Amino acid sequence: MNQQFTNHAFAYAKQFSDSAFKAQSLALKGFEAVAGLQFKALEKQAQASADFLAEAMEARDIDGFRSLWEKGASLSRDNAERAVAVSQEIFAVSQKTAESLGAIMQEQQQAANEAVTAPVQAASKKASSK
Repeated sequence: MNQQFTNHAFAYAKQFSDSAFKAQSLALKGFEAVAGLQFKALEKQAQASADFLAEAMEARDIDGFRSLWEKGASLSRDNAERAVAVSQEIFAVSQKTAESLGAIMQEQQQAANEAVTAPVQAASKKASSK
């Protein structure tokens, strides 16, 4: 009887560690995707800002500053739109990661239920056959 309990406990522990490894892997992949999206957005924003500053350094008269004002407003609008788009992509990645983690947890819960009920059913069958 003790051997059966030990075997079930080790099987459950192995399955739990496998699920934990999968969950960690999914979380790290999600984090990597989010960091990549943020890095690309930062890179684009830095490039646009550098271009704007280069144009600002070349402005010499009032017309140059007037066009610079319009370009600055356009740059701000583009950065805001880019931030919203990146936020939506990050939300999608986070949602997909959360759904995958939920599926792993559901599998783990189902396996735990089966691990608990299987020995009980086997013991009740033995008891009813006697």
